[in-house]
Amino acid sequence: ALIMSFLRDRDASEAMDVLERAAPFYESIDAVGLDSAEVGNPPAKFAAVFERAKALGIPRVAHAGEEGPAAYISEALDVLDICRIDHGVACLQDAELMVRLRESQIPLTVCPLSNVRLKVVPTMEDHPLPAMIEQGVNVTLNSDDPAYFGGGVLNNYLACYEAFEWDRDRFKQLAGNAIEAAFMPETRRSELLERLSTC
Repeated sequence: ALIMSFLRDRDASEAMDVLERAAPFYESIDAVGLDSAEVGNPPAKFAAVFERAKALGIPRVAHAGEEGPAAYISEALDVLDICRIDHGVACLQDAELMVRLRESQIPLTVCPLSNVRLKVVPTMEDHPLPAMIEQGVNVTLNSDDPAYFGGGVLNNYLACYEAFEWDRDRFKQLAGNAIEAAFMPETRRSELLERLSTC
């Protein structure tokens, strides 16, 4: 999947310009996203850009609640109308948000090794991922940016096994969540879910 991401520490007008210039490639873009430094750059800063993407029929995702507060997750949902939250580990700070996430089952793409490297959490053992799962939030395990932080998807699975001693069923659940949350043709999704069911 190709997600065209806007850097939130840049001006929103620049993101709008990029979105418009990408017009010849819209058919190749699976979604638009929002990443980079959260602090001081709330989701609402990009409201007009995401409204334009919505009008164009492009799905929307956003980094929220990694280094930023839980309120940024709610704001991304309400203002940007996103279909997936990248990171979102701050969600446990807000009980009402947790209810909303549990009921909506909007996916959160959690990147535990990246969170440790960026000091979002001190260690893997301190990661909120088990609590998020226990409370029924729809999470997936992801690598974030391996070139920057090291550790691909498999490394994140292994780190969670070592830290939390999860069993096969837990990892199958997380892999299934990831397949369901991914941007891909439905035929491919069905194929991967079928393969997962035989593991």
